[in-house]
Amino acid sequence: MNLIRRAGAVLTASLMLLSAGCTKDTSSSAPGEAVVPAFTVPEHVLGEPSPLVPATVSADRYKLPESENVQCVRDLKLGWNLGNTFDATDVGSVTDEMDYESAWCGTVTKIENIAAIKAAGFQTVRIPVSWHNHVDEENHISEQWMARVKEVVDWCRACDLYVIVNTHHDIGENGYYPDSANLERSKAFLGAVWQQVADTFRDYDEHLILESLNEPRLADTAFEWSFSANSPECRDAVNCINTLNQLFVDTVRAAGGRNETRYLLCPGYGASTDGLFSDGFALPEDPAGRVIVSVHAYTPYHFALDYPGTTVFSTANPADTRQIDNFMDDLYAKFVMNGIPVLIGEFGARNKDNLAERVQFAAYYTAAARARGISCCWWDNNAFIGSGENFGLLSRGDSIFMYPEIVQALVRYCE
Repeated sequence: MNLIRRAGAVLTASLMLLSAGCTKDTSSSAPGEAVVPAFTVPEHVLGEPSPLVPATVSADRYKLPESENVQCVRDLKLGWNLGNTFDATDVGSVTDEMDYESAWCGTVTKIENIAAIKAAGFQTVRIPVSWHNHVDEENHISEQWMARVKEVVDWCRACDLYVIVNTHHDIGENGYYPDSANLERSKAFLGAVWQQVADTFRDYDEHLILESLNEPRLADTAFEWSFSANSPECRDAVNCINTLNQLFVDTVRAAGGRNETRYLLCPGYGASTDGLFSDGFALPEDPAGRVIVSVHAYTPYHFALDYPGTTVFSTANPADTRQIDNFMDDLYAKFVMNGIPVLIGEFGARNKDNLAERVQFAAYYTAAARARGISCCWWDNNAFIGSGENFGLLSRGDSIFMYPEIVQALVRYCE
């Protein structure tokens, strides 16, 4: 991280403070209400946009169906992932399960983090959660782990944000695995987890969305990140994922309360577009008719995710934008135009010391998605330096946005 840049961000933050409007103070225990301490949030993202943010982005508006479901996803607008936090797993000798929260990201979540997200203009927070390392042999979830997840959900709701809670890194022998050999064990685990999660949040309103699975795939095989529609193994996995998505919907709906009508997110194989466009993929049957398609897309791959890949991206270069247009056109044609909502639950571009290009990418990607009735959530893992997958925007230790230009581009084009 450029230390001069960080010092400038902190100085600006110290000079310009803004109340985020998330200071709800209530002694009740009503769902979604939290006793939130007083705080201030830096305004360094707001105000005059950076000259790096494109003044215009060419993205043709697509005709959207008159659909309550499609409108719901449009209302989510711009989302942010609390990544590498509650989803941490395989961290070695952890003696206190609550230490998982900071094991990967280096810090615990604070209300100021959530307030900063709200103040910057995000409307949705996705909270990835791994559960298999917080259950006993009968799949009973630890009370303190559930309470901590609920606390952060309540902070999000106190800040008037939509919230998504999922099952994240639970693929494996202690969780689920999407093949026929492990299907019954997988159903037992996921059924138990979703029963408890749905019970915990049964009275939360439509601002809470539940997501069945995160990137379900044949982990540790040749097909993990290379879906093949002609492979018997992949076809079997698709069928198992369909079964697990249906189990999720049935379990949540049966839990009662507002679970009977809340929106639910379901992915295909790997949460990839290839998995969604497979002939075998089927949306679960839902009596409420409120299933949202979940997909992840770090596209163009060689710019957004691959390392070293390429550092180049320009909104003015069709060669750079074509891959984004193509996969979003496919999502629009198969789902959105038929009244089936789509959420891109993860996207982003890792830091390769190419800020101007990442700003261009953020602007174009967001504008293209919104033009097709799709909302999307930036993956933020609180990582900024080195050669790893550095997708961080918000420095959680001090609630400072290290790349406010990217945030400005995202917010500007999320309408």
